[in-house]
Amino acid sequence: MRPGPAPRLTELAAERASGALLCDAGTVYLADGQVVHAESPLSPGLDVLLTTGGRLTADSWREAFDRTATAGRVGRFLVDSGRLTGAELEICHLGALFDAAWFALGPGSGPRGFQRGAAHWLGPVRPVGAADVEREIRRRGKLLDGLWPYPRVDTEPVVLRRPDGHLPPVSRRQRAVLTLADGTRTPAGIARALGRPAFHTVLDVRRLAAAGYVETPRSPRDPLPPAPAPGPAAVDFAEPDAPLLRRLRDALEAHL
Repeated sequence: MRPGPAPRLTELAAERASGALLCDAGTVYLADGQVVHAESPLSPGLDVLLTTGGRLTADSWREAFDRTATAGRVGRFLVDSGRLTGAELEICHLGALFDAAWFALGPGSGPRGFQRGAAHWLGPVRPVGAADVEREIRRRGKLLDGLWPYPRVDTEPVVLRRPDGHLPPVSRRQRAVLTLADGTRTPAGIARALGRPAFHTVLDVRRLAAAGYVETPRSPRDPLPPAPAPGPAAVDFAEPDAPLLRRLRDALEAHL
């Protein structure tokens, strides 16, 4: 008998499933139908965000992983040993979870199978409802398409354009992206080098493409991108997601 189609996130949430949803561009982990972690090769992991960002040393992370990964208690060890506060872990984990889930479940990726009972080595931190995850993925997709509807810039090497007339100024965050745009690094590679979530870098790259700073890759059949519109630089951050901010606030207040 041929296996049936891979279950989708909403189906697994409805049956309160636990395990790993394998997708084309990543893996989403569930416990009792809630999302507990996500990872993708296109998104820097929690280790990169914490070590490249300077919050933990590579040795501290390696010790935590080596001592407790098998037991699935890396997150708990980081807090119990004083390396991170509970609020710090929750905030960074939420950022990494939503970042990887965007690539694993977003456009261009689909479910391939489900490993029942599989658990992630990080261990429990703060579960997120499947509906919240899917709503955030839709919000991010609409945001990107509203900025510059050419998704190939998200995954191909970032190539600088020769300036053509006056371009709007860039933010400090966008300038850091341009500095690493050497024609070989993709947005994911730039995000990993900077220790930032990949979606934030994709957002900057789309804005920079719209402003005329970087090339927009396209096939011969793609329509020609419009000329960059003059105007002020885009703001540094996306429109905030109110439910996510409330969860972050609650996490902080619980540890004050």
